[in-house]
Amino acid sequence: MLTNLATALFGLADMWAIGRLGDAQAQGAVELGAKFMIGLLNVFNFLRTSTVALTAQSGGRGDISARAETLSRAIAVALGIGMVLIAIKPFAIFLGLDLLDARDPLRTEADHYISIRYWAAPLWLSNCVLVGWLVGQRKVRQVLLVEVCANIVHIALDLLLVLVVDWGVEGVAFATLLSEALKLLLLAAIASRYPAAHEAFEAFVRKSTWQRRELARLFALNRDLFARTLLLTGAMMLFARIGARSGPETLAANGILFQLFMLATLLLDGFENAAQVLCGEAAGAGDRRRLSATLRLALSWGGLLGTGLALTYFFAARDLTAWFSTAPQVRALTATYAPWVALLPLAGFASFVLDGVFVGAAWTRAMLGTMLFAIGCYAMLLWLAQPLGNHGLWLAFTVFFIARAAGQLAILPRLLRRIAAREA
Repeated sequence: MLTNLATALFGLADMWAIGRLGDAQAQGAVELGAKFMIGLLNVFNFLRTSTVALTAQSGGRGDISARAETLSRAIAVALGIGMVLIAIKPFAIFLGLDLLDARDPLRTEADHYISIRYWAAPLWLSNCVLVGWLVGQRKVRQVLLVEVCANIVHIALDLLLVLVVDWGVEGVAFATLLSEALKLLLLAAIASRYPAAHEAFEAFVRKSTWQRRELARLFALNRDLFARTLLLTGAMMLFARIGARSGPETLAANGILFQLFMLATLLLDGFENAAQVLCGEAAGAGDRRRLSATLRLALSWGGLLGTGLALTYFFAARDLTAWFSTAPQVRALTATYAPWVALLPLAGFASFVLDGVFVGAAWTRAMLGTMLFAIGCYAMLLWLAQPLGNHGLWLAFTVFFIARAAGQLAILPRLLRRIAAREA
């Protein structure tokens, strides 16, 4: 949770710094640019989640060589994807801004932001792998240390480049790029301290690392996670696109509220991350009782945290959002839509926790199916709730997470019976 809280400060620091300028258009441009980068990169978050699951499962079996091979394969995939993304940079930015329905002059400023931050894409991909590999070995404190250091630097750069040097939108983008580079250096330095990391270099040139069976397992897991994340990212991109049609003030207000939602999400993801590791170890050892106990504990504690966050946002959301903009109209709109942020932790905690269980146990195909169901509910409600305007957008987004949890809970008993049959 603390590690994810440190991660959340990246987006919050950006919105706070650009909000000090009192320019709704600049704040809207950062929101659109950030959504573009989320849309571009989060579809590859399977690098992190699959690395956590496979590393934890190899730990459950006590297989050190498999842990090293997991790192080699994941880094190779990350570097390959990074090279492709850099090659298609001009086309990706143009198409992405079209998909977000960005128009001048908002489009021009968003383009400036993305053109700089885009170079951090290969760094972000590599960081996903290294974080996943360390978390899969329960080395979470080291990851927390890296996140805290990177965030301190990031906030300092935001203050320097936006408020002192007056680079505006470009300053926010450069702050993110430089802090991602620092994060990669720190993670690589920590990973290199473990013997499995040294063995990973040897594993990279071993034929067994690239055997068809092992690669098929990796790509089957990553395929499902990629498709699931693509759908999730599509839901967020659609949220941003519809919000952009309401003007820069509404877009900026949605962006501020979305950052508070992401803060809650990342806190709740602490239980998702724990479930990934612990359920991965239990699944690797074929221990259904241990997996079920982890599931119950994660849901219980996730529910308590979700309730606490909901109450906090219910009473304090209006005051919190006022910190992120000096524009009166943006402040007024964030206060109007703030109650939705209070509902989202309650609506979403179960789906976040269950994602960790499904990934750790390698039930990724089932998770993809439940995501398709939730996307269908989301699309239908977006159409039905159009007369409600921006309130309808937030309503559909809230129901999306409820539908995800409902689908996962419906299929969970059958998946647990599979492990029971394997034990027998």
